[in-house]
Order: sequence, then structure tokens, then C-alpha cells
Amino acid sequence: MGLHASDKGKGQDFDPIEPGLHHAICYAIDDLGHQYNKKYENYQHKVLITWELPEERIQIEKDDGVYDLPRAISRQYTLSLNQKAYLRKDLETWRGRNFSEKELEGFDLTRLLGVNCTLQVMHNTKDDKTYANVAAVVPLQKHLEKKEPENPTRYFSFEEGRDISENTPEWVVKIIHQSKEWTEPEDENLDGPPNGMMPDFEDSEDIPF
Repeated sequence: MGLHASDKGKGQDFDPIEPGLHHAICYAIDDLGHQYNKKYENYQHKVLITWELPEERIQIEKDDGVYDLPRAISRQYTLSLNQKAYLRKDLETWRGRNFSEKELEGFDLTRLLGVNCTLQVMHNTKDDKTYANVAAVVPLQKHLEKKEPENPTRYFSFEEGRDISENTPEWVVKIIHQSKEWTEPEDENLDGPPNGMMPDFEDSEDIPF
């Protein structure tokens, strides 16, 4: 399920990111905890991956001046590597190869932080509003130079506590606060993995992570 990016500062509204291919850098991984799915009437463990787009800029007004920053876009995933999971699909296209049986035992999502890629962005319209969504994640185009993220990298997992970074957007904090881990931290009867990330596996030299 795709999420649109909302860039706001002091009431500023910005047009959605243009559709097409964009150079992107992953700079944030947020464990959203178990979110209730009304359609299936169950809880599903969700994670949010956020990228910055160095070639797409916005001017943000703050109390101490105006800042030129890369725009950001996110996608929300169910925390799963099963065959039909969108997370597995996007990780495999990003890596440029399928997971092996051994690799499917687990993957540490924090390894994505700082990794460059190419995002395909598409527009969807709902209730007369247009949203930019991540449609595909593939390796960085060969003619583009890898870049470091301009934003501070951010990582949150319930496994490591409940301290949410002050750099976390308000709309992300709101989703985290709706999770079962936040509202019912004593409840251990949750479906899916018990924490926000999965076990690591060995690196391969021919893939970026």
C-alpha cells in the first residue's frame, strides 16, 4: 500500500512530486507497529520506508530562515518477506535479484539507510486530490552518481524502546501512536514478527545491501 509524501511548513502546501523516474536515497525506517486492518479485521505489522529525492527541491520557511531541502516520499509495507508481499517485491527489484532460501530467513531493514536507488513515482487521484505514490524501486541508474542523504538518517523500532526522534514528521508519529504496541504495550498476543526488524544475513558483493 503506497503512502504519499506531504511536505508542509508553516502552512505551506506543495504540488505532488512529478510522476516518472527519480534518483532517491533511503534515509528513514520507521516501525509502525501492529496496525488494525478494517478490511481483514486483524492487526498487521507495518513499516514505513522514506526516501529523499536530491533532484527535487523545496523551500521550507522556519523561524531562523529559509532552507533548500530535498523532497521526500514514503511507502508503507506489511513487515513480511512472503512471496506476495510488496516489501519482498520492492527489495528484490531494488537489489536486482531474488532472495535465496537462506536469505528469506530474515533481512535487517536498517541496511537500507543511505542506499541509493531509482524510484518510479505515479499519481493517483482520490476525492479530487492528487497523490504521488511509489510504484517501483529499482537500482540507481548507471549514469547517476551515488549521493549521501542530506537529511539525518532516522530509525525507530519498538524492539529498542519508545523514544521517537524529534525529526519524525507529525503524521508518522500519529500512525505510531495508533499501533497496538503503543496503545496496549502489555499485550503479547500479536500476529507476525515480535519486533520491527528481521535478522540479518550475509552480504553479497554484487548487490548494494
